[in-house]
Amino acid sequence: MAKILIVDDMASMRKMVAFTLEGAGHTVVQAEDGDIALKIAREQSGFGLVITDVNMPNMDGITLTGELRKLPSLKFTPILLLTTEAGTDKKMEGKAAGATGWLVKPFDPDKLLMTIKKVLR
Repeated sequence: MAKILIVDDMASMRKMVAFTLEGAGHTVVQAEDGDIALKIAREQSGFGLVITDVNMPNMDGITLTGELRKLPSLKFTPILLLTTEAGTDKKMEGKAAGATGWLVKPFDPDKLLMTIKKVLR
């Protein structure tokens, strides 16, 4: 199973995602915004996946994705954007920053786990 960094400014969303992932056997590290997530990513290694919200204070998820791609340890690590944003422009912006995929909130736990299984191959 994977070590997964989840980033969302809403504690309830982090808890729901963590509950789903831990229930499937993954190890979860949580951050409440992009600044904190970037600090964690620089200090810890071994992340197999990052799941981030887009709209957050301090550093948004698309900026975070671009910053994570600059780190050698996360250059090729899957990054999923889990957000209420569903517009094509935002998706293209996320893809340009290096996002692997896009999931729209509210998330379906089974769909989240299926997507994770696909990107962790």
